[in-house]
Amino acid sequence: MTSPGSTPLPATGPTGPAQAAPAVRPGPAAPPAAGWPPAAPATPLPPRPPSVIARRWPGPSGDAVPTVLVASAAAAVVGASVLTMVRPGLGWLVAALAGTAALSTAAVVRSGASSPVAGRTAPTEPGRATGAEPARPGATGAPGRVAQATWAAATVALIAVGTFRAAGWLFALCLVAAVGAGTLAVTGGRSPFGMLVAVTLPPAATVRALPWAVRGVRTNRSAGSGIGFGRIVTSLVVSAVLLTLFGLLFSSADAVFANLVGGLLPDIAPAGVIGWLLRLALIGGGLLGGAYLVTRPPDLEGLRPASSRPAHRLEWTLPLVLLDALFAAFVLVQLTVLFGGAGHVLRTAGLTYAQYARGGFWQLLAVTALTLLVIAIAARRAPKATRGDRLLVRGLLGTLTVLSLVIVASALYRMQVYADAYGATRLRLVVSTIEIWLGLLFVLVGVAVARLRAEWLPRLVVGTAVLALLGLALLNPDRLIAERNVDRYLETGRLDVNYLSGLSADAVPALDRLPEPMRSCALGEIAAELPRDGFWAANLGRERARRVLHTTPVRASVTDCLGLQRW
Repeated sequence: MTSPGSTPLPATGPTGPAQAAPAVRPGPAAPPAAGWPPAAPATPLPPRPPSVIARRWPGPSGDAVPTVLVASAAAAVVGASVLTMVRPGLGWLVAALAGTAALSTAAVVRSGASSPVAGRTAPTEPGRATGAEPARPGATGAPGRVAQATWAAATVALIAVGTFRAAGWLFALCLVAAVGAGTLAVTGGRSPFGMLVAVTLPPAATVRALPWAVRGVRTNRSAGSGIGFGRIVTSLVVSAVLLTLFGLLFSSADAVFANLVGGLLPDIAPAGVIGWLLRLALIGGGLLGGAYLVTRPPDLEGLRPASSRPAHRLEWTLPLVLLDALFAAFVLVQLTVLFGGAGHVLRTAGLTYAQYARGGFWQLLAVTALTLLVIAIAARRAPKATRGDRLLVRGLLGTLTVLSLVIVASALYRMQVYADAYGATRLRLVVSTIEIWLGLLFVLVGVAVARLRAEWLPRLVVGTAVLALLGLALLNPDRLIAERNVDRYLETGRLDVNYLSGLSADAVPALDRLPEPMRSCALGEIAAELPRDGFWAANLGRERARRVLHTTPVRASVTDCLGLQRW
């Protein structure tokens, strides 16, 4: 059967016409096969590039080692127990040494884990090497461990100032500098931008170190071999209980021993316990973050500004030539001051000592700082491709550096005139120290200009600042100020007793040279604020002052000092 309108075609077989095929009733269309038509292959997404933090600061590849955790915890307990918050003393030095020992332990454990003979191997993570990362040369600003040890020694030396000097303002400056030096010891960085980034890393390291430490405790606990972290903590708790029990018994048996133990132990009052716990948390968090950084320091070497196109010779030559001319004219005037004396300038300009010295020093200080910035920009942008370019850079920048040294000498001379006329003060001594440091920087800049290389200069800028502060502490500034004012009084009969009475105990040996009643008036306030220190607050400057005041006590009354508070 065929559908209407269709013409059937004859079917043939091998022997003749074939029989017509039976009609087939059309059924429903078969569904298309699954996956038909074939789908286009999915395009794989490109891998997401790692973040800046993942590339430059991936952190330790393994978990925290129990030895590092125990050393950090022990140093935190020591620091929280010996620090004195009212007056700096021996406790600060002991806490600094304990913290340095804990971080040194982390560095030693890292070195041992990176060697083939290490006993403990960290688990392997994708994209990371097996075991702790080896020490990266140059991570702290110089090859090897030398720079790391240098910054650590500078940190301890700065904190030790509180043990030998009683001036609180000086210890505050040293403490700020110690934070910077300690940061460079555990992080590193050569370039100025790398050093600035390094300062921001310790708080972040403390946060990132918490899960790292927790994983270390859990891993060691699950291993169940060796001396675990929990067993070490248990041993420490048992030791503390035994020492407390027998210490109380011995203290009740002997009064001398009780006084010794009372000076060594922290305050157990509720307020003292809260303060101790707060110090423990702060110091422990800081040491844990430091151990995290020491275990694998961040990569700060590439944090430099992008190379800029060198300027055309005229773009930087003309401004520097004009600036050199201006500096030369100013220096000629300053040479008149240096060789002709301040009296010549005062008579010529009709100024007073205060107007001459105070009116120009701060401007010269600003000129000195701005000149360093100009030299840094010019040295970076100036072309150095040809020999003529290099000679021009050395000539113009070298001339500016030499003229700036004369300006530094002029600023120091002005401050000397001011101090001779009105006496030495802390502010005048500090700014003079800053000016000397800037002069040293100009010498270093001169060396960098001569060599046309300054990769080492940023580290020396920070290093010389630390040395300048340590040098100031070595001079004993409060005693130096008192000695200069006493010498000035013996020559001129003028003395600001009110200002000298506000100095620290370091000034007592110098003020002891004054005649009565000025001596007692200058020492009365210092003696009233000189209580007996405990063991951890022991300070060399305050101890010397007590000996002087014990030999010759203060005798003047308030009435005797009323007319001596000015000159």
